[in-house]
Amino acid sequence: MRPVTALAGLRPRLRPEVLISEPLLHGPRTVHLVKDPVSGRSFEVGPRERFLMSRLDGARTLAEAGEEYAGAFGKRLADDHWRRLLALLGGRGLLVAEGAAAAPSPAPGESEPRNGPPKGPRNGPLRGSVRLVADAHATATRLHRVAGFLLRGPWPAALLVLVAAVETVLVLRLGELLDGAARVFGNPVLLVGVATLLWLSTALHELAHGVAARHYGGRVGEIGLRWRLPVIMMYCTVDNYPYLSVRRHRVVVAAAGAVTNVLFLVPFFAWWLAAPEGATREALAGLLFLGSLQALAMLVPLPPLDGYTIVGQMLGVTRLAESSRGYLALVLRRDPAAAAYPRRARLAYTAYGACAVLAAALLLTALALLTTALLTT
Repeated sequence: MRPVTALAGLRPRLRPEVLISEPLLHGPRTVHLVKDPVSGRSFEVGPRERFLMSRLDGARTLAEAGEEYAGAFGKRLADDHWRRLLALLGGRGLLVAEGAAAAPSPAPGESEPRNGPPKGPRNGPLRGSVRLVADAHATATRLHRVAGFLLRGPWPAALLVLVAAVETVLVLRLGELLDGAARVFGNPVLLVGVATLLWLSTALHELAHGVAARHYGGRVGEIGLRWRLPVIMMYCTVDNYPYLSVRRHRVVVAAAGAVTNVLFLVPFFAWWLAAPEGATREALAGLLFLGSLQALAMLVPLPPLDGYTIVGQMLGVTRLAESSRGYLALVLRRDPAAAAYPRRARLAYTAYGACAVLAAALLLTALALLTTALLTT
């Protein structure tokens, strides 16, 4: 193709606050997620578009960026290619207008500006949501000042060892926990008390996601209550979670909730070990069983649970369930299109498909065994 001519001297600049993810698998393609944090809109681009976007810094001319592109991909871009890319970015408001200052990034503790109220279905008696704080990121920042040290130094490893030790003891004494759970279900007062504690554990689960995200540079967008009657739950959203630069940090953010659920049980675990035989010990056993079940259930790798997010991040895949279904459907039909998937994608989608089927089978089996054990007890 002919080299850039009419556009060669332009120096377009991508708005500095635009978020771009690391490369992710989506079906057979490698993509990058791009998000405007002001409008909240996002879309996908390929590796070549990502390469060009990273060079729209206001210092390079399009001719210079084109030379770098030719060196990386062995191909020169014509004016039409540049016009399409600039039209895409300009049409979405991602370029700094000539002569205009870049939109400033929010200062720590400030909320990102939004264009109007959040869109979505109106609240009703059966379903809806409400924000609990005006500035969720500032709230997460205050909580991080108190608990952020748990994400530094030796603390994460120590907490994981503690969680593993607690769960190991509980598994070894599962029979006693089942007896306690039966006692809780048979006593309405105990059941209400345990349910209240588990609701509090769920609230701390959500806040833990926000604190971990704040620790690694994420922005907490909302903290609130969501109801789907008869269930009322707290929620915490992280606006730029998929765009955190380190994969391990994204995994920690996703896992923080389930770890917090178990840590919430530690004082009750110590009380249970020290309590004499009787009603109090049985009630504590029931709480420990149901609380552990709650934490472990969140790690099941099925959407929309945290375990699904963790697996997707570890594999470097976006829309993992959708992509796996698409690939496995092609394989089962013996469609030649399955051969277009790169090896890494084939391995990831096959492994996740098998894992999802196994997880669903284990859940159904565990539910049947648990129901039988409680009824028998």
